[in-house]
Amino acid sequence: MTLTEPGRLRGSPGDGRRCSSPHRTKASAVMTEPAPADLIHLEDADGNRCIVRVTGRFQPGVLTGHDILRADVLVSASFIDARLNVYLFPRDLDAWQRDLSDLAPGRQAGIGGDRGLSLVLHMHDDGWLSVTVEDPDRLTVLLGIRSEENWVNDHQERLEQVRQTWPSEVIETAPMAYEWSPSRKR
Repeated sequence: MTLTEPGRLRGSPGDGRRCSSPHRTKASAVMTEPAPADLIHLEDADGNRCIVRVTGRFQPGVLTGHDILRADVLVSASFIDARLNVYLFPRDLDAWQRDLSDLAPGRQAGIGGDRGLSLVLHMHDDGWLSVTVEDPDRLTVLLGIRSEENWVNDHQERLEQVRQTWPSEVIETAPMAYEWSPSRKR
């Protein structure tokens, strides 16, 4: 294992090991990544489910990729079992928060869509959700999921948990110019 840049150890690719000082021992150099967190977790008694599980930062420590989050989209029903990838920008989380706050029967909330995978939840009067997952390169699927009564509040809490686990730490000072936020945790 060698130090390749300040705070970065070279071991196996993507192993997530970090060290703030080259003088630390090998054992203390390994830090654990936060556990994955479900931004969206919808499932019903029939086995239909849609989960968006945030797994970590896209490029931790790199200004242009630090605040982008990696997530798995897991979709299951009697006719499908799929795992897709999506990258969530801070603006995606902001839009998801607005959509959830405004959600009512006949309206919808979604993430992604402008650069690949999109997931849209359409709320019906009877409590059912139509869940559309579209990955232009792979599949389009529509599920019906009978939601829990308090699912919107639950998902607002999930969003807050994701934001606490992976807070935004980069600010854009001018178009295409970035710097670390003064509140960044190291």
